[in-house]
Amino acid sequence: MTTTSFEESQSDVAKSAIKKVTTRLVPFVALMFFINYLDRSAISFAGPNGMEADLGLTAAQYGLSAGIFFVGYILLEVPSNMALHRFGARVWLARIMVTWGIVAVLFTFVQSYTQLSWLRFALGIAEAGFFPGAILYLSLWVPSRYRARTLGFFYLAQPLTNVIGAPIAGWLMTHDGAFFGLEGWRFMFLGVGAPAVIVGLIAFFYLPDSPKQAKWLTDDERNWLTTALATEAATKEGAESGKESGHSLDALKAAFTNGRVWVLSLIYFGFIYGLYTLAFFLPTIIGDFQEQYDVKFGLVEKGLITAIPYVPAAIVLYLVSRHAGRVGVRTIHIALPAFTGAVSVPLALFAGSPQLTIACIAVTACSIFAALPNFWTVPTQFLTGAAAAAGIALINTWGNLAGFAAPYVTGWIRDANDGDMKLAMFVVGAAMLMSCLLMLALARSGRVETSDRVEVPVGH
Repeated sequence: MTTTSFEESQSDVAKSAIKKVTTRLVPFVALMFFINYLDRSAISFAGPNGMEADLGLTAAQYGLSAGIFFVGYILLEVPSNMALHRFGARVWLARIMVTWGIVAVLFTFVQSYTQLSWLRFALGIAEAGFFPGAILYLSLWVPSRYRARTLGFFYLAQPLTNVIGAPIAGWLMTHDGAFFGLEGWRFMFLGVGAPAVIVGLIAFFYLPDSPKQAKWLTDDERNWLTTALATEAATKEGAESGKESGHSLDALKAAFTNGRVWVLSLIYFGFIYGLYTLAFFLPTIIGDFQEQYDVKFGLVEKGLITAIPYVPAAIVLYLVSRHAGRVGVRTIHIALPAFTGAVSVPLALFAGSPQLTIACIAVTACSIFAALPNFWTVPTQFLTGAAAAAGIALINTWGNLAGFAAPYVTGWIRDANDGDMKLAMFVVGAAMLMSCLLMLALARSGRVETSDRVEVPVGH
């Protein structure tokens, strides 16, 4: 076989292997993420549609109960991801999903602010490690040159949760008293919590831990994936030291003492601050339209309006990830969306109609989702093995600190300003501007490469 024909055959094997991973694993893991995000954000649908009134919650109490989820999540984030590295993704991701599904169903029976807060805290503990674990899992199947597009497909689940999940949540809440006399918002919690248990049990049998265990790959495809991933891992810092990938304490030290990991943690903090402000308060903002503009929306209509910003967000996410996969992830794929979001959030405050307000919020949603899948290609470019598990978990922990801060600070500012959201939205803009400036500084320092193919050079 000539060199040219050998290279062509290798290219065909690579395309076939990536296509199979993309079609067999990514949709299922994305479904898990869809249910994950729907369960953690279900409180945003329940709050302004009966739960706040029934439980007698103030805006600050609602924000704190929404945000305290992330305290539990943070406490077990790194340990959970290290456990995933040790026990395997199949077992650990399935365990996480079944556990959070059980807790999610319990929200059906909550009777007070105290119970709500404790359940949100418990839900965070139950979900800890799922998202960074899913990112790590997919990175163990896909070489870096294909990772931006793969993570883009995976991340589509998050905006689609709002596109599909918000109307479903609205529809479930219309069934007030139809199921054992449950209020509509309680029935909604039951309806979105139970699927997590079912899909979690399926995941235990469906997900292979590595390409070596994938019976649906041919021998050539399996060998190519294994060799490509092993070669790539050998060039990274974790493999070079021979320590980070083998011992938990060394891996933790490698992640916690890496300056890039901390800068990336702050960048991610800004994005997630914006994301969860929208997630938890967009239904509230839409509810405020009724008083501001003298309009009336039903529960299903509120769900559909909530979904509007996430339709273009899903399209932009796909297009930007596709572009990044073709030319390589560059600084502009992360910094420019951050700047756009920082500007569009305050602009929404000065819109004179519901349509313009939703349009500005849609731009913000597009900005956040355009950046996030490309952002997650960065840490796995210079960390591997247990060090990657620890580094991804540390970055995600900071993001979840934003998840706690965003709803609580937003609710507190809203209470302090008699329901006015203006100052709270300026805080969101400032957080996203921080992400933009830090990403530019990281690139300017030479710690991020803006070449045609690679975002972060290995070995720095």
